[in-house]
Amino acid sequence: MATNRKIEVFSAGCPACEETVQLINRIACPSCDVTVLDMNVPAVASRAKSLGVRSVPAVAIDGKLADCCAGHGPEEAALRAAGVGQAT
Repeated sequence: MATNRKIEVFSAGCPACEETVQLINRIACPSCDVTVLDMNVPAVASRAKSLGVRSVPAVAIDGKLADCCAGHGPEEAALRAAGVGQAT
């Protein structure tokens, strides 16, 4: 007997997040257990952080952040290079 694939969608409820939820629901198969998680809930934000989520929407599949969702989000070095923290 095959086990179900666990799909977690980390969402802030914004239009971009809702679009991702719709995409996941459209392409999910019957053996996919899809859960939409609200990033405004501290326990959800903590779980997201432990998976390496740096921006939303983000998707984890079977407890691993999907490659398409990794490595995004603000990075201090890039922000500083763009001028944040420097007088004009």
